Amino acid sequence: MPADYHTHTPLCRHAEGEPEAYMDAALLAGVTEYGISDHAPQIPEPFDDWRMSVAELPAYFEWIERARLRAGGRIPVRAGLECDWLNGCEDWIADLAGTHEWDYLIGAVHYLGDWDFDNPVWLGRWVKSDVDAVWKHYWETYAKMADSGLFDILAHPDLVKKFSYVPSGDLDRFYEPVIDAIAGSGSVIEINTAGWYKPCGEAYSTPRFLELACSAGIGLVISSDAHAPGEVGRDFARAIELAKAAGYRETVLFEKRQRRVEMLV
Repeated sequence: MPADYHTHTPLCRHAEGEPEAYMDAALLAGVTEYGISDHAPQIPEPFDDWRMSVAELPAYFEWIERARLRAGGRIPVRAGLECDWLNGCEDWIADLAGTHEWDYLIGAVHYLGDWDFDNPVWLGRWVKSDVDAVWKHYWETYAKMADSGLFDILAHPDLVKKFSYVPSGDLDRFYEPVIDAIAGSGSVIEINTAGWYKPCGEAYSTPRFLELACSAGIGLVISSDAHAPGEVGRDFARAIELAKAAGYRETVLFEKRQRRVEMLV
């Protein structure tokens, strides 16, 4: 199975399990590599209630080391962060990049202004929103994140569909400008299998987005977005078929922010 680089820890306050249990699950799932990429701290603190704090970074590094000890050299354990793209965040992301010898950084758009739109707490706001306008705002923000060049992996590209609020018509009008930005950035995208367990009932990214990305030469990883040990490597066989149907024949591996590829089998 491909590497699973998008996984979380209890430090984000909405995941559960010990590093040893996650590591055992990764070995059982047969993933090539196991990566840890919890929600990065964000200033000013407290920012929200679903990420680690700056003061908890040492505990995060300890968590990673415990996973490596459990792995015992059987598969590599990679260190990453899932960083939120926010207005004016560039200096903060650069600071975070210098706190550790990361293997990769994941960029994600969870906020549109002050609205963490994928948070079910604020689901009622979707009912009052112009869905086309929200999608336009989201994809413009995603393109800016790609253009920054700060990230190795761009998370769940079409997360905006999570609650099944989707504009009518051909969605390529949203996808195509973002595909151009990602291709220009050199970042890779992910198939995030967690989407199959959300109201949208569809992995992130949608098949059409994956087809466009593959045609543009954009690299791919497959991710579980695990928030519990049993979710590591979840539905990877299904995701591999989705990737192949879009034209992908390989995924990307990261070590100290350098990349190589492995074949999809």
